[in-house]
Amino acid sequence: MDSTEIVGGLTDDVARELGLQTGTPVISGGVDVGAANIGMGVFEPGKYVATIGSSMNAALVTEAPITDQGMIVWPYQYRGTGLYYNFSGSATAGAIIKWFRDNFAQLEVTQQANGGVAAYTALDEQAAEIEPGSDGLIVLPYFMGERAPLWNADAKGVIFGLSLAHSRAHVYHAFEEAVCYALRESIERTGRDLGDSIVIAGGVTHSADWVQLFADVTGYAIQTPLINAEANLGDVILAGLATQTLTVADAQAWQVLGEPVQPNLERHVQYDGYYALYKQLYADLMPDMTTLSRLETHN
Repeated sequence: MDSTEIVGGLTDDVARELGLQTGTPVISGGVDVGAANIGMGVFEPGKYVATIGSSMNAALVTEAPITDQGMIVWPYQYRGTGLYYNFSGSATAGAIIKWFRDNFAQLEVTQQANGGVAAYTALDEQAAEIEPGSDGLIVLPYFMGERAPLWNADAKGVIFGLSLAHSRAHVYHAFEEAVCYALRESIERTGRDLGDSIVIAGGVTHSADWVQLFADVTGYAIQTPLINAEANLGDVILAGLATQTLTVADAQAWQVLGEPVQPNLERHVQYDGYYALYKQLYADLMPDMTTLSRLETHN
């Protein structure tokens, strides 16, 4: 069933409850991140979009499925017979930032509750001057195992390199960098030329500092939506296409993305080394992660 297929019409009872006309077309539509991609104007192959909230869903739309890199492959919700949605993503992305805030930022949370700045904003400000690599601190963000592309339920969260020289701001900064590293790994799994920019949507875009980190770590310019209604807008577009009240050209004419945030190329070069170590740490520790899971199971 195609996402632009009309599957029926509203019955009398439902139409009355919704205040709409009986027989109003009901469209198959789409869900979640696939619809969000459409809401961000992706109608052709080659554009990379990451939706990052509590978890991360990072995807490339292609004409042929990517079947050998541990990604999940769906028919794309627009032109499902000719385009594929290849995605991977961290089980814990923004979730580890929330975990940090809830467990180690009680002062900032209290100040927010009393009318001060948001706790996340305060933490961002404290971490703003931390150098790339957080002065030798690397986090593996596998706080609930990891799904595509690693597919390892035994994967564990790791804070590596911690010393007396590090502050709470260093740790917070390293948590943010960890999510950026995870996105870079997902991007590299596609093995494709993604052009000069990628799109990031979701809660992480509320932090300008974090968006800049994504650009610096990945080396791509980052565009973000002007409004946070990507999936809803995607379903509106699918409904418009289904009822022929909207064309792809109409939707492509809408300005839904802001100006690109450019990477700092000097920092990107610095991040190459930390990213390589990030991947090596997981490879080195993976057997120990499995051993720890077995010990937990036996207790």
